[in-house]
Amino acid sequence: MTQPRQPEPRRPLTLRDVSEACGVSEMTVSRVLRNREDVSPATREKVLAAARTLGYVPNKIAGGLASQRVNLVAVIVPSLSNMVFPEVLAGISAALEDTGLQPVFGVTNYSAEKEENVLYEMLSWRPSGAIIAGLEHTDAARAMLENAGIPIVEIMDSDGEPIDSVVGISHRAAGRQMAEAIAAAGYKRIGFLGTKMADDHRAKKRLQGLTEGLAEHGLEVVDTELYSGGSALKKGREMTEAMLARSPNIDFLYYSNDMIGAGGLLYCLEKGYDIPGKLGMAGFNGVEFLDGLPMRLATIDACRREIGEMAANIIAGKDTSGVIGGHRVELTPRLETGDTIRKA
Repeated sequence: MTQPRQPEPRRPLTLRDVSEACGVSEMTVSRVLRNREDVSPATREKVLAAARTLGYVPNKIAGGLASQRVNLVAVIVPSLSNMVFPEVLAGISAALEDTGLQPVFGVTNYSAEKEENVLYEMLSWRPSGAIIAGLEHTDAARAMLENAGIPIVEIMDSDGEPIDSVVGISHRAAGRQMAEAIAAAGYKRIGFLGTKMADDHRAKKRLQGLTEGLAEHGLEVVDTELYSGGSALKKGREMTEAMLARSPNIDFLYYSNDMIGAGGLLYCLEKGYDIPGKLGMAGFNGVEFLDGLPMRLATIDACRREIGEMAANIIAGKDTSGVIGGHRVELTPRLETGDTIRKA
């Protein structure tokens, strides 16, 4: 559902803003930001601190074009290796195909510091808009986005307040949706397995929703297996083996994503577990490779391509409301029970 709101007018920050904030001349600010050496360390630090606090990003476009924007859309995502975000990028690319706008992609590896650096570099080229995954950013990154003077669309998550526009799903709702399916199927002892949980805010929200939903049925997560690295089939197998060895009475395994869930499913089938009779399983994302497994893993479709398309349409001004920016689009995650949850 799209709920446009009239955005407040914003203007890009200038050298004068930084100059006034730190009490030095615009020429000195320019020297610092161009890495000139003829500035004292104390003054340099003062200027850089002011620029960071304000969210000022230097303009890398050559002088004659300094007041213009280029036909690029900055797109910043956490990963390209887990089969999730490439589909988002495909949606963005398809929606921008005939607009004259070209997406350029940056990857953060779920690092808030790297997101800040990638964002700084991309905004310095004065793109026509920015699409960025998630609602959680460092203070400096948020300041840069708030003062970029371009349409900003945060994607994949609707659990929070956006800077400008947002297109995503509620991950808390997705977690609660899975909790309802687990309870309805009669499972009692639930384990949670997740990767990059310290940095993946959306996975943490799903776990929160799962925990809240289970509690309403008198259930709880009885064991967790967490891994700080990336997602892989092998890691899913290892995590599943460790949990079932430690907690053999668990009767449902919920994974933070389909990749490790698929690895867990292959392990359990190899070891002869009765799925879904004695052991239920589910992942998250609804990626296409699940169709090639011996059993269809239960999952929740996160509407990835639609999110990419809708975000790009907002940037390109193709939304039917006629308003560019200030949109809140929340899609409904779709539960797919597959073959690994008992039929209620």
